[in-house]
Amino acid sequence: MNMRLRSEGYVLFFLVFLFICYPAAVSASGKFAGAEEIRLSAPTQACIACHKAVSPGIVSDWLSSRHAKIIPAEAMKKPALERRISSDRLPDELSVYAVGCYECHSLNPVRHKDNFNHMGYMINVVVSPNDCSTCHPTEADQYARSKKANAYKNLMKNPIYHNLVKTITGIKKVENGKLVSQPPSEMTLRETCLGCHGTKVEVRGLKKVYAGSAWGEITVPDLTNWPSQGVGRENPDGSIGACTACHPRHGFSIEVARKPYTCAQCHLDPDVPAWNVYKESKHGAIYASKKDDWDFGAVPWVLGKDFNAPTCATCHVSLIVSPDGEVIAERTHDFGARLWVRLFGLIYSHAQPVSGDTSIIRNKDGLSMPTAFTGEPATKYLIDGAEQDRRKGVMKEICRGCHGTSWIDNHFEKLDNTIKETNEMTLSATQLMVEAWEKGIEDISNPFDEEIEKLWIKQWLFYPSSIRYASAMTGAPDYASFKNGWWELSDNLRKMRNRIDIKEHIMKHQSE
Repeated sequence: MNMRLRSEGYVLFFLVFLFICYPAAVSASGKFAGAEEIRLSAPTQACIACHKAVSPGIVSDWLSSRHAKIIPAEAMKKPALERRISSDRLPDELSVYAVGCYECHSLNPVRHKDNFNHMGYMINVVVSPNDCSTCHPTEADQYARSKKANAYKNLMKNPIYHNLVKTITGIKKVENGKLVSQPPSEMTLRETCLGCHGTKVEVRGLKKVYAGSAWGEITVPDLTNWPSQGVGRENPDGSIGACTACHPRHGFSIEVARKPYTCAQCHLDPDVPAWNVYKESKHGAIYASKKDDWDFGAVPWVLGKDFNAPTCATCHVSLIVSPDGEVIAERTHDFGARLWVRLFGLIYSHAQPVSGDTSIIRNKDGLSMPTAFTGEPATKYLIDGAEQDRRKGVMKEICRGCHGTSWIDNHFEKLDNTIKETNEMTLSATQLMVEAWEKGIEDISNPFDEEIEKLWIKQWLFYPSSIRYASAMTGAPDYASFKNGWWELSDNLRKMRNRIDIKEHIMKHQSE
């Protein structure tokens, strides 16, 4: 196998040096000390020998992973429902060793602008979904189609969202008694909106970093906007997304991805209050009480055996089967594949978009919005009624694993009504906002920076989301009523009306 070495003699010397200096790291048989039957490639042995001293947390995390415990050739022999590798065939050199450092960090070097010579090996800094697709092509393809993988683009290439981001996070300064906004810095964006959506990671060149007393300075790629944990990260190899947003490196744990804490990193109130609602729901109460008895690592995930109440992953992505092995829901890494409606919308709740790249959407007025100001949907870019019914049917089958038909039908009827009524409240607020713009009470040049405009934002960004999520997730009635719910939705509308009347009165008085 071509290891892309700079010099075979140099690497041999290097390995001998490591084995002498770190005898506890790797045995002569290529097995990691203390681990059972882990067959490692020579390059991965070299990586571990150093990194066990330099970054022991990474090595320990990897040792806990499934990658470290089974070689792909054996994993591919498992029954179809138990397999986690979706590729039909792997290169021979990747089949016979555990998936270690080198097996992930050396793939597709031509595509990787972050590829560099590291101790005689050509290494990529960033492992991308395109690299993961070597073993997991189905999952990578599904993820690439999702809104999550396109999250950076959807935010930065949609002028309306981008303007909202700049307004919220931009620096405000007082000049001549007035507030003047300046664009946010890249670092501020990275830790706010792009912390979840992802950043664009590019290579500026090379730089020297200190790697410890034994190694001194080493040369590595100088990356922009790094580190980045966001789901829609744009990678140096041109791919989009980050598998590690849900399966954190270097354990890549399915258990972590299945537990709601991972989703809770981004899906929080006030705008996307899924985690807050889940905690207060009946499902969340069961999870909190019983989670220690559940098997979060089982594949497939057996309802009634491995768990008995849903987490986020149960409803949205996981392969779920009944105790007799009947498939209830197929695994998917397109997080919207089972969703028929988008609870969080701009500015109304609407049917799910056809494409995960929502930056292409234009409403009837040519704006980058899935609906018009009147609520009329941009149907060309949204799934049709038949597809909505199909997806709702998939979700109902998951519910049917625990609930009866009447319960399920009544639940979804209630959700449909919630969406209808909260959209009506958003329409009322938008009508008031248009009135304020037309009367010159507020300046439409930036629809997000003035007092009444900020109240309008709350009316579609915060309060309806709280009510809809509470309705969709079977519980948390306080989020539907008082915690950013109907109380705030009604009170906020009255505040908008009052502010418009007061400002209109002041303008009339000033003109007399």
